[in-house]
Amino acid sequence: MSIPDIIIAVDGYSSTGKSTFAKMVAKEFAFLYLDSGAMYRGVALCALEAGLAHEDASFDEPALKALLPSLDLHFRRTEDVTKLYLGDRCIESEIRTLGVSKFASPVSALPFVRNFVDDKLHAFAAGGRVIMDGRDIGTTVFPNAQVKIFMTAEPAERARRRYEELLAKGENVTLEAVRTDLEERDYRDTHRATSPLRQAEDAFVLDNTHMTLHEELVWVLGLLQGKFSLLESPGLSW
Repeated sequence: MSIPDIIIAVDGYSSTGKSTFAKMVAKEFAFLYLDSGAMYRGVALCALEAGLAHEDASFDEPALKALLPSLDLHFRRTEDVTKLYLGDRCIESEIRTLGVSKFASPVSALPFVRNFVDDKLHAFAAGGRVIMDGRDIGTTVFPNAQVKIFMTAEPAERARRRYEELLAKGENVTLEAVRTDLEERDYRDTHRATSPLRQAEDAFVLDNTHMTLHEELVWVLGLLQGKFSLLESPGLSW
């Protein structure tokens, strides 16, 4: 099936599997995958390492603003996998810890950080054929994206997924702590003054509470076939 060179914007709540979904679609349909959340996590990690993040999840904003132009944060794609780098250092694992997660949402609420990340994302997406996930991709970063998807799932299921993910990485966390962290992130993301998390009016909603990854792939295949009048139905790769 020949899909046009388009931008697919995937937004939604934390731990709904946005990144997993976007990576799967990118691999299946030969799109470049970009994780906007990874970029914010990268900024948070750099702020922590530079001593610019405080225990209450606030920042030394003037110093952070001065630091941003020197940050060589970029994506590299190898064998269908896109990872975030700081210079020549792969920081993909470091940005996924609960310690960095605590600062990712607060740092993303800073307008000058959002401008920095948006500029990076626009540069990476030049030319189209990109799938990107985050919290304001379809509403702010790429409001003219040809396909917008908003992902959601029941809070208890999201907390369970995040808890199991962190345990698998060796993190010493409790389910209650993970649930609290998600609730706080949801509130910050939906109430921030700059580009709050919300569903775009023309977005297709994907509630994957009770869906397998294969069912999600079948869902998006049907969406793309219907939107672009594609009659072919290729065999999925898995």
